[in-house]
Amino acid sequence: MDVKTPGQIIATLAPGQFTRLTKVIPSGSLEARKLASGGTMLYWRVTVDGKTLREPVGVYDPSASPKSLKPTERGYSVKAAERAAEALAQRHHEHREQGGHVALKASERSARASAAAAAEDARKYTLETLLTDYCDHLEALGRRAHKDARSVFKKHIFEPWPAVAALPARDVTAEQVADMMRRSLELGKGRTANKLRSYVRAAYQTAKAARSKASIPVRFKSYQITSNPAADTEPDESANKADKRPLTAEELRTYWSIIKAMPGFKGAVLRLHLLTGGQRIEQLVNLRTENVSGTAIMLFDGKGRPGKPPRPHTIPLIPAAASALLECRPQGTYALSTDKGETHLAATTLSAWAVEAAGDQIAEFRAKRVRSGVETLLAGARISSEIRGRLQSHGISGVQARHYDGHDYMDEKRQALETLHRLLTAPKSGKVVPFKAA
Repeated sequence: MDVKTPGQIIATLAPGQFTRLTKVIPSGSLEARKLASGGTMLYWRVTVDGKTLREPVGVYDPSASPKSLKPTERGYSVKAAERAAEALAQRHHEHREQGGHVALKASERSARASAAAAAEDARKYTLETLLTDYCDHLEALGRRAHKDARSVFKKHIFEPWPAVAALPARDVTAEQVADMMRRSLELGKGRTANKLRSYVRAAYQTAKAARSKASIPVRFKSYQITSNPAADTEPDESANKADKRPLTAEELRTYWSIIKAMPGFKGAVLRLHLLTGGQRIEQLVNLRTENVSGTAIMLFDGKGRPGKPPRPHTIPLIPAAASALLECRPQGTYALSTDKGETHLAATTLSAWAVEAAGDQIAEFRAKRVRSGVETLLAGARISSEIRGRLQSHGISGVQARHYDGHDYMDEKRQALETLHRLLTAPKSGKVVPFKAA
């Protein structure tokens, strides 16, 4: 009786029929099954706990050399399939105490699922999405800095560095952040480079802290941030130097003499800004009518610790300031508005009005110089640094000040503003108290 070769056996199979070709060492056998398409699939077959398992090895290639031990581009010879089945059997045998082939397959499926999830996370949790989520978080907290952060990210990260922006946030390096800063510096934007670093650092710190801080939205945990690449970079110290050049006492009196009788809404707003101590313009223009009383106004200071909501900041109104505010006719939502409170006056508009008013009477005038000029003038009048800080909301440091000191300092702030008004209205030839460190 003639013995058929494996190739001859396979050729006689009917579609859907299985046949055993050879035994596999150390366990199982090699089987073939004719497919409806006419091709043949080769399997490693083994019995585990009374159940038959078949693991596909590959497609049978009838044109392959019968002695070949490696698969061709079209499939396997029987010998190559037997060698592959032996590898599966050996792995099954070595791991039989852990569940053998079944357990190994389950582990592989789990690993593939984890890899797919990791790839999806890498696609979803990029540097760009982290920075965008951080801006949204700032906005939800009422921090107006979100606008500036969005602008910096768009112009100095997303647009010039799209490949880095698309990286998983957890894979971004300190060198890449430094390169972004370097580009801004080379464009002559040193301050922007430092702001970029500061905002990126805060975004990473927020995501990092989300693991242990319940007040941070849970989405930030998904970024799996354990280190902060921006924290390992160095800011450009020269770009951080203040260039506010405070207005001198004489310049402040000149400015006051210009705006004190300026008619209309424009003059009233400029007087209110100066007579409330040179408050931050961005915060002043956002004054809500509901936060106005006859004796005080309440602003909200968003310049604080990352992740903290804006801090209420109350400023007393001396009579001249109350009169200026009354001339602004607060109504609707926003107290300082040209459309009956529907929208607030733009900070840039107030600044431009101040520059326009000063004209060429004050050299290199900028609205921000009013704020530093007020502080310098009050320092010269021996108003303490603490009261100046409380008046201009420079921030409250120290555990005692932040948590235990419940005094509102309204009397002290009012006295400081009365001193300011008195110095502004003093004759230019009048004696000015010399500057002395508080």
